[in-house]
Amino acid sequence: MEEKVSFKSDGLTLSGIVRTPDGLKSGERCAALLLLHGFGSNKEADWMKITAELLAQWGYASLRFDFRGCGDSEGERARVICLEQVEDTSNALTYMATRGDMRPDAIGVYGHSFGAAVAVYAGGVDKRIAAVMSSGGWGDGEKKFRKQHESPEAWKRFTDMMDEGRRVRAESGRSIRVPRFDIVPIPPHLRGNLSAGSHLEFPFEVVESMYAFRANDVVGQIAPRPLMLLHPANDSVTPTEQSVELFQHAKQPADLHLIAEVDHFLLSEGNPIVINLVRNWLEKHLPARAA
Repeated sequence: MEEKVSFKSDGLTLSGIVRTPDGLKSGERCAALLLLHGFGSNKEADWMKITAELLAQWGYASLRFDFRGCGDSEGERARVICLEQVEDTSNALTYMATRGDMRPDAIGVYGHSFGAAVAVYAGGVDKRIAAVMSSGGWGDGEKKFRKQHESPEAWKRFTDMMDEGRRVRAESGRSIRVPRFDIVPIPPHLRGNLSAGSHLEFPFEVVESMYAFRANDVVGQIAPRPLMLLHPANDSVTPTEQSVELFQHAKQPADLHLIAEVDHFLLSEGNPIVINLVRNWLEKHLPARAA
């Protein structure tokens, strides 16, 4: 029930996998979710496979795909610019809407971490997106970085890196490379959740893009389409208050769930509370079949 697909985004060929639900009859159409991977990751992330399988069991199709510069997609390696990924999301929706087995008016987006921030932003600017689900996302890049590099020493290292990146570009026109964990710290015990092939170094422009990215500015434009914000109550990667602030900037209908005893990669943990929240929310706001 999986199909390898490709589609165009700003002239680049992006690679994806469509998973359709079991028992979908010829001529039938179902609702679908675009699954957006995290920072420098790819479509082989465990949470994406798990979510695609759950969605299929519940009667939904899904498209998990590699953003440009990631996985099997074309594009400069590790150049993961936020607004370019928003474009990739819109172009993924355009592709899915052309398929005869999808309901073009019932295509939502589900993102994790970096992909969650992109999902919220895409939902704010692309009115075709029927519903938005964010897991461990963020809405203000500068505030996120300040919390992730919280001590005075850590913040100085981060801002010194940004100053160096700007200086080198101004003097030579080239971009410095920045190690992954200097951008987004991840505790060592969680690093095994990174999918194989995740980028471990990025061009400096990626840091600037994330720093300036503010999904808070557009999250209010998702309404009256539904929004669901999931976040670990104590997230050791993305500060929990980022989803709280997204909720404060959103308009109804919007739901915020802070979940105990899970960490940043909550979709990979098989937590029944998370699974039931997602399923019940989808059944209410984005039914798999048209009435």
